Amino acid sequence: MASNGYMGQILKVDLTSGTFETIDTADYESWGGGHGIGSAIFFDLCEDKTVPGTDPKNVVTIMTSPLSGTLAPSVSGRTEVQAIGIQAYPIGWYTRSNFGGRFSTQLKAAGWDGIVLLGKSEKKVWLNIVNGEVKLEDAEDLWGLDTRETQEEIWAAVEPSKAGAGWVNLGQSRDAGRTTQRPAVLTIGPNAEKFGPMAALIHDAGNGAGQGGFGGVFASKNLKAVSVLGSGGVEIADPNALMEARLWANEYAFGGHHDDPAQYVGLTAFGSSPGRPLSTIQDSPAGTKSRPQGCVGCIRNCRGRTDTGRGNESQCVDFFWYDHHDVNAHGYVTEATPRAADAIQLAGVNAFAVEAATLWIERLHTQGIMGKGLEIHSDLPFERFGSAEWAEAFVNAIITQTDIGAELCKGVAQAAEAWGRLEQDTASGILPLQEYGLPHHYDARTEVEWGYGSLLGERDINEHDFNWHVYWTPTINGLFGLEPPVSAERLAEIFTKKMAPFNDPMAIDYSDEGIYSDSMAKTLAWHRYYTRFYKQSMLFCDWAWADMVNPYGPDHEGMTGEGEIKFMNAVTGNSMTFEEGIELGRRIWNLDRAIWVLQGRHRDVEKFAEYIYTTGAQPGTTTYEAPYTMPVYEDGKWSYKSVAGRILDRDKFEDFKTRYYTLEGWDPESGWPTRETLEALDLGNVADELEKAGKLGASA
Repeated sequence: MASNGYMGQILKVDLTSGTFETIDTADYESWGGGHGIGSAIFFDLCEDKTVPGTDPKNVVTIMTSPLSGTLAPSVSGRTEVQAIGIQAYPIGWYTRSNFGGRFSTQLKAAGWDGIVLLGKSEKKVWLNIVNGEVKLEDAEDLWGLDTRETQEEIWAAVEPSKAGAGWVNLGQSRDAGRTTQRPAVLTIGPNAEKFGPMAALIHDAGNGAGQGGFGGVFASKNLKAVSVLGSGGVEIADPNALMEARLWANEYAFGGHHDDPAQYVGLTAFGSSPGRPLSTIQDSPAGTKSRPQGCVGCIRNCRGRTDTGRGNESQCVDFFWYDHHDVNAHGYVTEATPRAADAIQLAGVNAFAVEAATLWIERLHTQGIMGKGLEIHSDLPFERFGSAEWAEAFVNAIITQTDIGAELCKGVAQAAEAWGRLEQDTASGILPLQEYGLPHHYDARTEVEWGYGSLLGERDINEHDFNWHVYWTPTINGLFGLEPPVSAERLAEIFTKKMAPFNDPMAIDYSDEGIYSDSMAKTLAWHRYYTRFYKQSMLFCDWAWADMVNPYGPDHEGMTGEGEIKFMNAVTGNSMTFEEGIELGRRIWNLDRAIWVLQGRHRDVEKFAEYIYTTGAQPGTTTYEAPYTMPVYEDGKWSYKSVAGRILDRDKFEDFKTRYYTLEGWDPESGWPTRETLEALDLGNVADELEKAGKLGASA
């Protein structure tokens, strides 16, 4: 076993032949972990990167990081999944998702840094990993089961030796080890091949890799689940330094009011505080009695276990997908809320997809377009919209390909295309698909770093590094009648200090002109690099990191810039600087960009849905009701200001793309990386493949 956080080996599974090989982790350690290693392996092993996600040639990677399974807070429980996806439309981009829980810890305890899945099994199977023993098991009887039933069946299959004391013997000999843990299972729902683009991967309760349609990718390979159980441990370079870093972190916001969650106010009450899960933010049928629950090694504990068991451990949109809409007349949290959450968790359906679809469908019904005997016929009980029965019937229609689910199972954009409504409904905005047929999350017209990052990438970024501070801090505190914890000017100072190596004082200027500036191009670039390395490769949790503004930190400054490195270097024994991590993120970002270019990416493709350019952003028009209050720099001073009603100027945004491509060292005419840029990042082999495909950017 290595002593630097790595286990030293990655499991390579050829589903076609049913054989297993080992990849030496050391061959890929220079990429860090998680996403970096996943993209590097995908590039090496996927011979044709233009195939659809359901093709057996698609390569799936499931990766941990050296921090997985350690005491590093709010990082050790996450797992990164990558492959060519099937959710985006019309091109299923190479994409990513990740999930929390305990899967990565069990994988490391079993002795593996990751899993690579190749080919397609002739029969339905599940992958059974117990320490170093790996088998493909028959899954024919599991195929129609929901995610909870599947896990229970696999637990029983792996644990025949479990005694009353709770111990599981992992082999015949004493040295084989034993554990009290159940296997960590990552599974698809019932018949996920039928609703592939909507299908997620589910682990335990409330943990899921939702975006990308990876449930459908698993199903296309005839793979029902991956189960892992281990009895080993993770050896780290400097245990004392890790404990010192964790004690240092406790002085910041991770502590808070554990014993009295009611003391949390404003942003700190919004579901991301210890002991204050979103599912219990108000008295509700979800369970007024609860306790906090978190991933392995996390001290944030943002999810909850309720006294009813309903909606257990679901969080944010997973829990509230049925209550974000302006159509819910029954209150924010209703009896339907946890039942709707359970419906998608058991079925293994992407929460963001069903949320966007529900909002659109309700509008079509209100306009007299969808319903019994209407243009788009549906027998769903629209008179019961807002009830649990409607939500459960809707989810069931998707997974059984019945009623409107016969088209929706192919994806939201795909259904709109089939019904002849894609162009007109994305132009008006009643169908909130912001880019690549993917659900609108945060608004490209207002919080532009989120929208721009999603468009220049391949999926909704779902990264809150700026979002907590530039949007929710003034907005949520305003809703509570409170002043933000820091002024807009102080907010800008903190971000400037922490965004090395750019350190641009105008980094968070969301004014009408600032969103098209060179400064915003640097903000976009920094965010892509930070998240590609620290969030998706080293797997720092999105709801805890980046820690920019912290109400408990010195002068409201958080840990980012110092904290990430403290934990990483303690575990790995390296002496990496924060800026070196950002640069490695730039390398990973360019590798991903090259893969998208091979798939068909060009600057002409990078356009938002029409409503972003023509319809003013208003609270509640898509998925969120809160006002759009952002930091702006106008008339020589900083302030918080509403930017509701704004549209993106098409020409100015095209100019911004040119600024951004130039900053990245990409060809501004095509948006393709150049050989000069790639070779400077030690990606000469990537440049060779782009040149062979006739898609290498022209150097200046």
